[in-house]
Amino acid sequence: MRLDKYICDATGLTRSLAKKALHRGDVTVDAEVVKDPSCKVADNMTVALDGVTIMLPGTRYFMLNKPQDTLCSTIDEYYPSVLSLLAIPRVDILHIAGRLDADTTGLVLLTDDGQWSHCVTSPKKSCGKRYRVELAEPVTAEMVTQFANGIQLHGERELTRPAQLELLSPTSVLLTISEGKYHQVKRMFAAVGNKVTALHREAIGDIELDPTLALGEWRALTEAEITSVSR
Repeated sequence: MRLDKYICDATGLTRSLAKKALHRGDVTVDAEVVKDPSCKVADNMTVALDGVTIMLPGTRYFMLNKPQDTLCSTIDEYYPSVLSLLAIPRVDILHIAGRLDADTTGLVLLTDDGQWSHCVTSPKKSCGKRYRVELAEPVTAEMVTQFANGIQLHGERELTRPAQLELLSPTSVLLTISEGKYHQVKRMFAAVGNKVTALHREAIGDIELDPTLALGEWRALTEAEITSVSR
């Protein structure tokens, strides 16, 4: 692909602006400044604009450690979008695979691969999601059984799918669910007479939140993490 077209596709810049960036020496290919717009870009080459690596849509997969008071949405609302935390080009075309409430922290997956995103979120794929949950009241043995059998949520006809509760302390648990109903975790505990006081997602399927990521930090997924999601 021509370098100027690569820049346009990767960043959303017009052809004119891409050529101006090339003329200014703002573009590097494999760490070398290239000004020729007709330069051919191969798949194994690294292109950067103003020192930031750019990639074509459909090739990017990220994990983010979501902080509180951010939204898994592209809409400008009261809280900022998690997309504002990623300093990369064309952040506007990323899918947020597996949304979290504004007050929930933890693992969020982002990609511009629509099919992959669908596999993460589709109920048919049963991609398990593990949460660390802090509760107002102690968890009883009866609650563990209720979660394993499925919970009747207010306003829902069918029980939730069986969920696994692992006790860490009387008021702290790991919860694994395989669906993503609206406010599901909070509603499940409310249905058994308890209240969630803090909620943090640790894993989606086989993808574990990188413990080195502080709240608000992100990184690209590894090839093994990407391929762990079955299509």
